[in-house]
Amino acid sequence: MINGPKIDPKQVPVESLGQAGAAFRTGPAAVGEGFQKVLRERLTGLKFSAHAEERIERRRIALTVNDLERLKEAVQRAEAKGSRDSLVLVDDKAFVVSIKNKTVITALSGSSVKEGVFTNIDSAVVV
Repeated sequence: MINGPKIDPKQVPVESLGQAGAAFRTGPAAVGEGFQKVLRERLTGLKFSAHAEERIERRRIALTVNDLERLKEAVQRAEAKGSRDSLVLVDDKAFVVSIKNKTVITALSGSSVKEGVFTNIDSAVVV
């Protein structure tokens, strides 16, 4: 057995879990990309809109299992308070989520979060 650094699976970017399937293409998207989306949705119980998926990919937002668990927890907290549309801040990442539909509408990270103006929300959750 090879001894190496221990890896905390909660800190592994979800995107890295689907790379094995990226070589097999079915239409415009790689199989690995579809796997990533399904994995995110299964881990959180949230849907990711096409817009959010595009933003995550284009902005190269790396989401760990821990990030997804925190996002799920934030949505549950917002729902318990009666929120409809919420801004969820997870470290340097921001998500606008339709609480009612359990759908991530968009995603931002880094300097985009600091420069952003968020409209059409009725709550914010920091986790």
